[in-house]
Amino acid sequence: MEQDQQTIASILGISPSTVSRETRRNRGQRDYCAHQAHQKALSRRRDKALLAQDWSPEQVSGRLRRKEGVYISPERIYQHLRADRQAGGTLWSHLRHRGKKRKKRYGKPDARGQIKNRVSIGVR
Repeated sequence: MEQDQQTIASILGISPSTVSRETRRNRGQRDYCAHQAHQKALSRRRDKALLAQDWSPEQVSGRLRRKEGVYISPERIYQHLRADRQAGGTLWSHLRHRGKKRKKRYGKPDARGQIKNRVSIGVR
């Protein structure tokens, strides 16, 4: 099986781990079935369409858990939306709010505990 995955990966020009992950993800009761994999892909596409219908990532995550038995965290969905936006996609525009503002914390001194216009104890 592993040799087959390596052959498929070399033909497609992708990593063998990608082929392994996809076959594991789309495996049915017994083994990989192309028809079942296609049905699962269509189901995932419908779930992605829910975002385009202005569902929140939390709602999509809950639906996937209930209907498909698959748990994908809302934060992972947000990460996917950010990556989609950077790639030029438009799914992010359906979000209800922008989410947390992320600050870069490196390269800046700590500003907590600084008293403005302080007078040194030697001068006081």
